[in-house]
Amino acid sequence: MTQDWLQRWQEGRIGFHRDTMHPALMRFWPGLGLASGARVLVPLCGKSHDMRWLAEQGHAVLGVELAETAIEQFVAEGDGEVVRDTHDTFAITRQGGVELWCGDFFHFPVDHADAFGAFYDRAALIALPEAARQRYAFHLAQLLSPGARGLLVSLTRASGDEGGPPYTVTPEEVCELFAANFDLRHLVDAPRDPDSGFQESVWQLTRRGPRAGSRGR
Repeated sequence: MTQDWLQRWQEGRIGFHRDTMHPALMRFWPGLGLASGARVLVPLCGKSHDMRWLAEQGHAVLGVELAETAIEQFVAEGDGEVVRDTHDTFAITRQGGVELWCGDFFHFPVDHADAFGAFYDRAALIALPEAARQRYAFHLAQLLSPGARGLLVSLTRASGDEGGPPYTVTPEEVCELFAANFDLRHLVDAPRDPDSGFQESVWQLTRRGPRAGSRGR
C-alpha cells in the first residue's frame, strides 16, 4: 500500500483529492462545539484544502502524510512563510496554522498522546486496506484526549465494485472498528454519486477515556 500511495502522488493519480472544501466539514464541524484553539489531527491528509479551512476557524492543525509530494504541493498552493523541522524520522513543514508531518501515520509518536482535542478523517480510513483498519482505529484513539471529538467520512462503492482505494467501509465495520474507544453518531448519508457510484457517510466520534482499549485484535 505504501509504494502504491507514493506512486499515485508521483504520477498525479489523485482523483480522491477535492479542489474545494468538503461540504460535510463546513456543515457539521460547528456542531462539534469545539473551542477555536483546539488542536486538530488530520491523518493521511494529502494536500487537503480542508486543513486551511480548519486553521481559519482558529484551530492548530497537524496533518500526517506519507507522500512528500503532497506536502510540497500543499505549501506551494498556499501563502505565507514555510518553516521546516524534523522529529525522529518525520520531516515537519509549517505554513500558517497548519503543521505537516511527512511519514508513516502508524509511526506517529504516541508521546503526542492526549495532545489533540479534535480530529478530522475525510480520506484516511477509506484509503486503507481492510487488514490495516483496526490498527488505524486503535492508533487514532491513542493520540486523542478523552472527550476529543471529530468527524469521520466513510464510503461504500457501488454493488459489485470491489476496487480501491478508496475502499468500501460499511457502517457495520465503522461501528466495529471504533465502538471500543469512541461514542459514535451517524450524521448523514450523502446521495450516491452517479458518476463514481460512491456514497459517503458522515459520522461524529467522541473519544471515551481515559485510555485506549487493549490491543486485543
